[in-house]
Amino acid sequence: MHASRSGYTTNNMNILENVPLSGYSTMRLGGNAAYLSEINQKIEVTEAVAWAKERNLPIIMIGVGSNIVWKDEGFPGLILVNKIMGFEVFSEDEENIYITAGAGENWDSVVERAVATGKSGLEYLSLIPGTVGGAPVQNIGAYGHELAETFVSLEAYDMQTGGLVNIPAIECEFGYRTSRFKTTDRGRFLITSLTLHLIKQIQEPVYYHWLEDYLKTHQITHPSPTDIRRAVIEIRRSRLPDPTLVANVGSFFANPIVSSDKYQELVEQHPRLASWPSRCFWDLPDGSYKVAAGALLEYIGFKDFHDETTGMATWQNQALVLVNEHANSTADLLAFKKIIVDKVKQIFDMTLEQEPELLPIASL
Repeated sequence: MHASRSGYTTNNMNILENVPLSGYSTMRLGGNAAYLSEINQKIEVTEAVAWAKERNLPIIMIGVGSNIVWKDEGFPGLILVNKIMGFEVFSEDEENIYITAGAGENWDSVVERAVATGKSGLEYLSLIPGTVGGAPVQNIGAYGHELAETFVSLEAYDMQTGGLVNIPAIECEFGYRTSRFKTTDRGRFLITSLTLHLIKQIQEPVYYHWLEDYLKTHQITHPSPTDIRRAVIEIRRSRLPDPTLVANVGSFFANPIVSSDKYQELVEQHPRLASWPSRCFWDLPDGSYKVAAGALLEYIGFKDFHDETTGMATWQNQALVLVNEHANSTADLLAFKKIIVDKVKQIFDMTLEQEPELLPIASL
């Protein structure tokens, strides 16, 4: 950590003062946090909330910042960096197991350990950057699968009631890259752990051509969870930059969901446009289509596109990834985003939605 002063020390916590937030986002932009502290156990959450309330300070809890863009004005409250660890496996029977993981655990490390059990459910979500606690906020997903499919419940500190609560899947309001933790209850819950359900493998069709091509090339006709994980890792590494080496927050735009009529209009103009019908996904409205946002950007020349004015670029192998080459501020990033969004709107009459969170929001 880098801070101008050591800040405050409480019974269990060391609270730093005036901390550059560029070190807490893999896009490496943003202003300073007034205060920041690492949280290693649940008791520290209660203590941190009490400390902040005494000073009338807002709170945000984060992981590694792999899905966060900080505003240039920084954050006038207390940032809690979730470092709560833990991994437990509970066997129900030969076909079902449950995993409880601390919210500060590295997500891919949990996936790796889950796949090692031989059970299925998380393998398609391999190598997604971030921590366990951030996964339900975004309802992370990849290759036609989402966290919601394996999610059982989470434990969190409720800022409204002032205590720990358990929230089952049915109350999380999961949707495509969203949940109540991102919308109606943004900032209310400080997540401490998740419980997930894995099952004996069920063979399912593969809807994404990159994965289908990999399995065919490697002559894998009945892939195991380990096979799928290996394939996903190799594909992601070939297409996406490592955020520890290249400043980015992964896919910057969500794949648009369009009606059947809009889809027909698009494919008439662009017959090879990648898309998937609603039957491939549990959370899409019937008759709708998910359109590949990366393909839209490639069509209009935004793959491996570099903008010297803002210092931003799109990645050479995946146009959806915005890369900070030499941007000086979040304002530069947002200006670059606007260039892309405006062009997509002009050409396709569609408005791209940003995936990573822009923090802080007005209500925090």
